Amino acid sequence: MNNALRITAFAAALAATFGTAYGVGRGVDPLVAAEDRPAGQHGGHGGGEEGGTKAAADHAPGGLQVSEGGYTLALETPTVRAGARSEIRFAVKDDSGQKVTAYRREHGKELHFILASTDLTQYRHLHPVRAADGTWSTPVDLPEAGGYRVFADFTPAAAGAENLTLGADLAVSGAYRPAVLPAPGATAEVDGYRVTLGGELRAGRAGELKPSISKDGRPVTDLEPYLGAYGHLVALRSGDLAYLHVHPNEGGPGPVVSFTATAPSAGTYRLFLDFKHEGKVRTAAFTVRVAEPGNGDGAHRDSGTGEPAAHAH
Repeated sequence: MNNALRITAFAAALAATFGTAYGVGRGVDPLVAAEDRPAGQHGGHGGGEEGGTKAAADHAPGGLQVSEGGYTLALETPTVRAGARSEIRFAVKDDSGQKVTAYRREHGKELHFILASTDLTQYRHLHPVRAADGTWSTPVDLPEAGGYRVFADFTPAAAGAENLTLGADLAVSGAYRPAVLPAPGATAEVDGYRVTLGGELRAGRAGELKPSISKDGRPVTDLEPYLGAYGHLVALRSGDLAYLHVHPNEGGPGPVVSFTATAPSAGTYRLFLDFKHEGKVRTAAFTVRVAEPGNGDGAHRDSGTGEPAAHAH
């Protein structure tokens, strides 16, 4: 295929991907945090204040909007090339158009930056560096071309500012090969670790997710803190990539890490679990299907395997 034809085919596929995501996003309910979750367990990193759950329920899910609450995610690098080390640059701007330079630190960072492909087969939890003028940058090397979504999870230092998760589209150029969402299953394998996802993600009410981690057939009981916790879980809804970031319930350091979350709509979700052991962070990925409330026990208790999600620093 010549270059012109390849670019045209990629552009058409990318447009179709974004069009589908937009249509699905308008047709399903938002993904919100559970009302009975302990403080600090709400969507995003900063939902621990009183009333945080109500705010989460009253607003659209994180990551679907580029602007919210007077802040905008300005992606200065909207395109990178597949298979090449690139730098992504972005800024958060306030309602006057000025770059934000002061943030509240949450879980050791001023801002958490998540990147995922629209087919949910590629995932990165990155740690960008902020320049004095408010411009953030981070290196990235993405192996597959296609449409991606980036998420900035942060709380401005301004008085009264709330935690926000803003999203923007990223295009990765190259030969585009559509991928199928990995089928549901019970376990994920990553770097010799076996992660089994127990529990339920329910529609309309709280459910507990309980990943259990083992290595060489033995439970891992000495997980190490990563960003102040024994595990981090990001859930993305297939279709619109609605974003939910939760933290573990009390417990640790393994082999089971417990999370509580609510899926308000039926559908398919992709879960990415970050955990740290022997000095390295790894990511296990699962596909979860949630049934309509009242169908069985209100949820489909199903988790999945696929290629382990890559994790970059």
